[in-house]
Parts: sequence; structure tokens; C-alpha cells
Amino acid sequence: MRLRLVSLALPAALAAAVLLASQVSAQQTEPAPPQAAPLPEAPDKLPRVPRGDRIKNLDFLFEALKAAPDADAAKLVEGRIWALWLASGSDTTDLLMSRVKTAQDAKETKLAIQLLDAVVEMRPDYIEAWNRRATLHFANKDYGKSAADIRQVLAREPRHFGALTGLGVIMQEFNEDKFALEAFRKALAVNPHLSKVPDFVKTLTEKVEGRDI
Repeated sequence: MRLRLVSLALPAALAAAVLLASQVSAQQTEPAPPQAAPLPEAPDKLPRVPRGDRIKNLDFLFEALKAAPDADAAKLVEGRIWALWLASGSDTTDLLMSRVKTAQDAKETKLAIQLLDAVVEMRPDYIEAWNRRATLHFANKDYGKSAADIRQVLAREPRHFGALTGLGVIMQEFNEDKFALEAFRKALAVNPHLSKVPDFVKTLTEKVEGRDI
């Protein structure tokens, strides 16, 4: 059965987070601190995944991810999930995404975003284009646009632990600890093996809810 881990409260919270990020970005006169953590991205090397029922495969892999006995096993499952997310099923989309990667490697961020604009217009259901563009907007400190793209990812795949983690990172930028904590908790509910996120949750829980007595 498909997991339903994102509560009804998250869309409203996410919409508020996007609005907040847009407002702060518009008002901000100085750049955000350079030590901001980058948004999560897919690993460079991914396994080949067989063709077939993509949704069924993802459902199985997310169950396997939660049941993984250790971090090494979880990484293998994560790689297969990322591989399914990245599989576009379109030669044209794959070509454009390869050009995006080339532009990124060359630090040509503006060109990479323009290419991704074309991909999301042509293939709006291809979540990796939204996710990659969110990462590039974040790198440009355009947090409003980054949060808006993350919203598009989560509307299509609520279990996207990379997007959920990214949302938490953005909310931390604006000291919106409650929104950040909610996003990080949901990321961990999907993928209990995420690195650093448990530490974020522990720290934010103490700030938002106080220490246990």
C-alpha cells in the first residue's frame, strides 16, 4: 500500500513557507550566510533499474528503506530510489538533463536553469527537473523560487526525502524552526537513515518544544 506520510497540515505549512521565503528574499539587502548547507542531490553513480511498474517498485523500495538494517544497506536502496526518480523515459529529456549537468559542472548556473525551465514546461511531471532547479535556485540564494520548486516536487512525490530535507534547510535559513522541524521529521519518517538530519531534529526539537524534564 502506498505510504501516506505527509499530513494534511504540510501543504498549508509549505505554502506559508514558500510565501515567507519569497517575502524575505524580496526584502533581503544582504546575502544569506555562506555556510548554508546545500540541498540534497542524487549521487553521481546510480544503479540500473529494470523497466516495469515504477510506482510498485518505488512502494517496495520505500518499505525496504525503512526496514534496512544499517546505513550501508540503506544507501543501496536509496540509490535505486534515486535511479527511478531520475529515469525520465524520454530521450529528449535525458539529453536536456545531460546538458544541465554539463552546465552545472561548468558553473554556468543561468544556462542550467534555462534548460530546466524547458524541461519542466515540456515534462511537468518529471520531478527531478523541479528538484534540480530548486537546488540551483538555492545556490543562487533565491530561496523563494527554491521553496516553490520543492513544493512542486512534494506535490508529485510526498516521500521525496531530498526535497523534504531541502525544505528544512531553507526554513532554517530564515529561523523558521517549527517549519524546519516538521520537514526534517517527515524526511526521517520516510528515510530513517538520512545523515545529519537526526541531529537537526534533536537540536530543533529542543528549541521548539523544549528539553524533556
